Amino acid sequence: MKKTFNIYCDESTHLQNDGMPFMMISYVSCAYPQLKIHKAYVQQLRAKHKFKGEIKWSAVSKSEYEFYADLIDYFFATDLMFRAVIVDKSKIDETRKDFTYNDFYFRMYYQLIYHKLTPENTFNIYLDIKDTCSQTKLVRLQELLNSNNNIRNIQFIKSYESFLMQLCDLIMGAINYHLRSLNKVTAKNRLIEKIQSHTKISLRESTPKSNDKFNLFYIDLK
Repeated sequence: MKKTFNIYCDESTHLQNDGMPFMMISYVSCAYPQLKIHKAYVQQLRAKHKFKGEIKWSAVSKSEYEFYADLIDYFFATDLMFRAVIVDKSKIDETRKDFTYNDFYFRMYYQLIYHKLTPENTFNIYLDIKDTCSQTKLVRLQELLNSNNNIRNIQFIKSYESFLMQLCDLIMGAINYHLRSLNKVTAKNRLIEKIQSHTKISLRESTPKSNDKFNLFYIDLK
C-alpha cells in the first residue's frame, strides 16, 4: 500500500537582483497520517512558551529562543524531513544562449522535488504564495513534474496556514544566515549551533543524496 507524503516548499533570497549571494529553495515533508500529531505537538509548544504569531527565522530573538530551540529538537526527534537546494548566484552564467532567470529558478525547483519522488509513494506538494507571478510558477512546475504519476496535487497556500511551511522558513533561514556569516544575533547563532549538533555535518556542503532526514544540495554550476 502506498504512503502519502505532504511536501511544503519555500524559497529565500531567490530573486535575480535582490543583492543576496545565495538562492535557496527548500521543503519540509511529512507522512500525511502524522500531520495531526505534529500539529498538536507544535500547538503544545506554543502554549508552553506562550508563543504567538508566525514561526519564522526573521522573528528569532532572545525572548523566543526557548520555543524555537524546542521546535528544532522536535523536528530532529520525528519523521519530519528537510531538503534544500542552494545556488551561489555569482556562478550563474546569464550570458548563456536562451538563458532566462525564471527558467533557471523553475529548474532548481525541479531539482529540489523530482529526485525525492519515490515511485512507491504518492505526494501532495504545497507552495508558498508570494506574488502575482504565483500562477505562472504553478503552471511551469506542473509542466516540469507532469511525468510523475505519483503527484496527487500541487497547489499554493499562504505560509500562515501551515506550521510546516513556517518550519521550512526557519531551518532554511538558519542555513542562509550561516552561509552569509552574519553572526549578529546571539539567539540565531545558538539555534544554528543546535542544528549543527543534531546533524553533525557542515551546513556549507552537500550531504549524501541518500540523506533523507536533512538533505543539502549545493548546485555546482561549473
